[in-house]
Amino acid sequence: MARWCYRHRLVVLLLWVGALFGLGFSASTAGTDYANVFSLPDTDSKKAYDLMEKAFPASAGDTDTVVWKVDEGSVRDQDVRSRIQPALDEIAAMKGVGGVTGPYAAGGAGAAQISGDGRIAYAQITFTEQANAVPKELVQDVVDTARGAGQDGLEVEVGGQAIQRVQEPPTGLAEMVGLAAAAVVLFLAFGSLYAMLLPLAVAVFGVGMGLFSTQLLSHVTDIPDLAPLLSSLIGLGVGIDYALFIVTRHRKGVLRGLDPEESTVVALNTSGRAVLFAGGTVCIALAGMLVTNLRFLDGVVIGTSLTVVLSVLAATTLLPALLGFLGARVLSRKQRRVLAATGPEPEKASGPAARWSTGVQRRPRTIAALALVVMAVLALPVLSLRLGATDQGNDDASTTTRKAYDLLAEGFGPGFNGPLQVVVDGGDATALTRGIKDTPGVARVAALPPASGVTVIQVVPTTSPQSEETDTLIDRLRDDVIPEAGAQAHVGGVTAVSKDFATVTGDRLPLFIATIIGLGFLLLLVAFRSLVVPLTAAVMNLVAAAASFGVLVAVFQWGWGLDLLGLGKEGPINAFLPVIMLSLLFGLSMDYQVFLVSRMHEEWVHTRDNARAVRVGLAETSRVINSAALIMVCVFLAFVLSGDAGAAMAGVGLAAAVALDAFILRTALVPAAMHLLGDSNWWLPGWLEKRLPHLAVEPKEEAVAPATAAAGEGPASVVHGFVRNTAGEPVEDATVTLLSRGGRELDRVTSLADGSYILSVPAPGTYLLATTAAPPLLKRARRLTVEGEPLVYDVELEEGAEVG
Repeated sequence: MARWCYRHRLVVLLLWVGALFGLGFSASTAGTDYANVFSLPDTDSKKAYDLMEKAFPASAGDTDTVVWKVDEGSVRDQDVRSRIQPALDEIAAMKGVGGVTGPYAAGGAGAAQISGDGRIAYAQITFTEQANAVPKELVQDVVDTARGAGQDGLEVEVGGQAIQRVQEPPTGLAEMVGLAAAAVVLFLAFGSLYAMLLPLAVAVFGVGMGLFSTQLLSHVTDIPDLAPLLSSLIGLGVGIDYALFIVTRHRKGVLRGLDPEESTVVALNTSGRAVLFAGGTVCIALAGMLVTNLRFLDGVVIGTSLTVVLSVLAATTLLPALLGFLGARVLSRKQRRVLAATGPEPEKASGPAARWSTGVQRRPRTIAALALVVMAVLALPVLSLRLGATDQGNDDASTTTRKAYDLLAEGFGPGFNGPLQVVVDGGDATALTRGIKDTPGVARVAALPPASGVTVIQVVPTTSPQSEETDTLIDRLRDDVIPEAGAQAHVGGVTAVSKDFATVTGDRLPLFIATIIGLGFLLLLVAFRSLVVPLTAAVMNLVAAAASFGVLVAVFQWGWGLDLLGLGKEGPINAFLPVIMLSLLFGLSMDYQVFLVSRMHEEWVHTRDNARAVRVGLAETSRVINSAALIMVCVFLAFVLSGDAGAAMAGVGLAAAVALDAFILRTALVPAAMHLLGDSNWWLPGWLEKRLPHLAVEPKEEAVAPATAAAGEGPASVVHGFVRNTAGEPVEDATVTLLSRGGRELDRVTSLADGSYILSVPAPGTYLLATTAAPPLLKRARRLTVEGEPLVYDVELEEGAEVG
């Protein structure tokens, strides 16, 4: 397929461009229909909501707040009322608004909605739907109408869950910053503008088609509006990474004497296979979210998995076509001049990566111990992990939700931003109200008039919604106060829903982790035909997860460095984050494991020397893995700039996870452990070997026939002939190299004065013959099939200005 795409590059490019523009036009015409279907069945807060919906259908939706403050005078003044009340009446008349309860009600019924000093007041807006289901257009109309009532000396702000959904950062900001950072890293890694553009182009096509497809799918299934953000996040990362791995392998092939077409085929047949496996591990990790039975994550799985699949497809079809357009220009000008002057570079790795790899081989125990100590120290904070939901006090200080939060806390106390709803459908509601008033941690209590046998008791805590004391109060109400009053009641409200979600997520997290670890283990078992390699990967993934969550706890829960990041105050870790973050982390870390170990396994298959396999594999992949990780870190950290606390938390967590995984685990701990384990790395019981399907990350290589090698009879065959120029004159000192289909050098000779050469062939099969001579002669690479008899093959080199 790679060869076909290379030779028909214009057709492939036009197909991809047509598909991208076609999907883009269809998506823009159809629009979006994202639906945030959020439900927590069998939870106390869900039972409270169901009762509210039955007894108060117009008041069961999300409750948001309009809050205003005067610089001088009182909110009771007529000039203030004349501006605020018409705005509240206009909001109440909007379709989708169940009602508005303000402080200016007749008879002084709303007096409690004015602060003690008379300078701050609020009105409650009750939508007919929950926050995630309220149309954004309606929310924006509410915000515009309310804030339009403000003037000099009168500040009007709007807060609540529904309002927060329209306070989103500019779309595409993180993606653009990530692409810019990726371009810098790629240029430093390749030294070539054309080579730098290749991974970016693949990522843009993969992410673009993924986002358009997800937008179209939103019309036929429930896709949350969180899906596009996560799809672009993961798609941008894997798209650049996968193309980076393939382009790096292709450049090595060209530098080692292969014709660009043959080098492309070899790169796709080796690194391309690893990309397919890596993409499979990411999709498996994402699919692991399904076992949590949190239905709103189903759409996230669909969107992100589709984007990953399209990114893999772009890397394995579009990229070979683009490589065909570039030819030898995938190398920098300096590399092409050196190649033309000195011929192919040796296969042996060199530079800092090779020196580090040799150092790991010499001191595996020391390096493994240091890496473990670092990861263990970073993981310690995870022991105090608390899941929950950050409140709007963590929003950017410029948003209306943050300003409304601060005004309510100033006028009525911090607990007012997260009131609880105790819904009573049996027993003595009056006795329960008295019991709640006497409960520590309660600031105020108000029982609403009953309807259909259901009474709602509004409870305002003394602490903020994200406070641990508020969680304790919810538990005390459910476990002690309600049973003691003999009532049948349930605790609901946004704060209670967040707590229940955190509890459900925490309970299902072990099953989720076991699922993605188990499926990843099975895939690596089939890929590398070893029990130890996938077991090592599973352990390393758990270590990386623990350390990255330790960093999250230290920053966002303990508050270390929050002021530097400008992300509000410390609080719990968002309950949804472990599921999404672990899916992405496990998928990406398995990517690095596949690329690292696939090169080691390739060398192991050829040499059966574990020390050499680990050393060569690390030396040849560590630089590209570190470059890929650096790109991912830049992409994830860009989300800190969004001003959204949830996105910033995910960005910091994923950036820390990728950095620790690539720079410590895959570069130090994994190779050190593999050196210590020796040949045991590749152990697989014979009975299991017979039953496993034969899927390989790298192509199967022909080996020397055992009988021939044992008898010492030398090679199975030879390839010989003459190297001549187009005039038929012999070419002396031309380098002739025999390579396997996987790109491994098998034999190399220099042509004699008469242009003759002879190469040893280990066994019958298909090989690549690469020939390079000093300028002005071009290099040539051809595929040969060698049978049992010696093969005569003459090479004709054309003259040219530079290597082609």
